[in-house]
Amino acid sequence: MRDARPDELADWDAVTVEAPGGHVYQSTAWADHRRRSGWQPRFLVTADGGRVLALTRPWRFVGGSGAYLPRGPVPAGAGATGATLAARQIAVTGVLAGDGVDVVAADPEVPASEGAYRAGILRAGFRPIDEIQPSRHRMTLPLDPGADEPAVLESITKSTRQRIRSAERDGLMVIRHDRRIATDGAGEGFMPANEPPSAALDRFYDLLLETGERRRFFFGPRFSFVAWWMAALAAGHLIYLEARAPGAGEPLAGLVVYRHGGRLSTVHSGNHAVSRSEHPGALHLLRWRAIQLAIREGCVEMDLGGVDVHGSRGEPREGDPLYGLYQHKRAFGGRWLELTGAHERVLDPRGYALGRAAGRVSRLLRR
Repeated sequence: MRDARPDELADWDAVTVEAPGGHVYQSTAWADHRRRSGWQPRFLVTADGGRVLALTRPWRFVGGSGAYLPRGPVPAGAGATGATLAARQIAVTGVLAGDGVDVVAADPEVPASEGAYRAGILRAGFRPIDEIQPSRHRMTLPLDPGADEPAVLESITKSTRQRIRSAERDGLMVIRHDRRIATDGAGEGFMPANEPPSAALDRFYDLLLETGERRRFFFGPRFSFVAWWMAALAAGHLIYLEARAPGAGEPLAGLVVYRHGGRLSTVHSGNHAVSRSEHPGALHLLRWRAIQLAIREGCVEMDLGGVDVHGSRGEPREGDPLYGLYQHKRAFGGRWLELTGAHERVLDPRGYALGRAAGRVSRLLRR
């Protein structure tokens, strides 16, 4: 285990983000973004060629620190078995422990069926915790090599296809904010943006807040969200799609998608309450356009995002708060994919307890 060399930092994203199984939260862009809010990135390389971004943060007022491996380790380098990922996570934890870190948390997107990973980290002293990211599991739409758009559309439920086609008949436009447009063009079904992405993403944050109020989701400060979206867009890791009606001043719906690991992943979606009745197919059209883009880019999966929340991590059932969203994503062919979830290893219980107490005091002082 060692720190990355300059040449390895130069192609870091190619290995940790763009390679199969990669994740945008292991990128240099995410490291830079988190550095601005007090985290200290550490770019580590394992003996088998694996690469892991670790974020550490000192406790306020007391010594020691905590660490987080955001959606890592990813299956980069030689081998991608569950046992390999567990070994990398354990090795990184050993290095961080030597630097005085009191606790290490990790949440790689490893399927629960990969029992060797979970068994390995449990033997090393990791224990399950609730999620650091919003969802533990996700709805996945696998895409076969050479997938055919008409065939995939036909696999979507009839009512959902009708909403997509109704939106198209109504002339709804899908604006695409994406760095790749400069070289590849917007593509059939998309329109290039006629405004800076910062304006569109700032507006989407308001749309997200409105949607969150209806679904009882909560979001952090505007500046942090928009700054990250802009950084990810500039790095080519993010796509923003916006649905508009002809002549409309405000967008009807928006969708933020990550491009990583051989897949596109839904991150955030939102729509105006009034558009749900006037144009009920707006968000359906955006999801279909994202699937089309995934097919055209040769992705192996369209990740439709999670539908589980704190206190309710199982597959939703009728009557559950997010059952409607679950049904919506199932209508696109999404399948429930159970993931192993977040775990942490406490290396110094006393230091960890002091750090958590200091964090609570710091939050009270800020208030």
